[in-house]
Amino acid sequence: MASVGQKDTGAELLLRKALHKNGLRFRLHDRSLPGSPDLVFSKYRAVIFIHGCYWHSHGCYRSTVPKTRSEFWVEKFNANRARDDRNTRLLLDDGWRVFTVWECALKGKSAKLSTAVSETVRKWLESRRKYGELAGASVAAKRQ
Repeated sequence: MASVGQKDTGAELLLRKALHKNGLRFRLHDRSLPGSPDLVFSKYRAVIFIHGCYWHSHGCYRSTVPKTRSEFWVEKFNANRARDDRNTRLLLDDGWRVFTVWECALKGKSAKLSTAVSETVRKWLESRRKYGELAGASVAAKRQ
């Protein structure tokens, strides 16, 4: 697990490129904020987390539980989700706005165009909403 990358993932690079092309500027991985958000937009007092569906147990087709040592993995995924919730709560309590983009929104069979994801993020940044979340097409349909 130590070799699993936490920064500059494929999904993160796709979104960063699309946001930059859309004229948005941001800081990366601010360690002074809870959870070291992937993207920090100081101008909007907003942060974005780009979560891998597997590691954060999203519930889409990309988030399976291994058949071996499944109890260990379920505990691991639950701890990851609890940490995500705690970091989001701390950021919101401190006046930050939080948006989560799931990997399935950017990669795989349920992915949207990166330009569409970028535009959704831009609209959220310009809104006053405190929290937002974007998942792939099939997950969004299940949740509604």
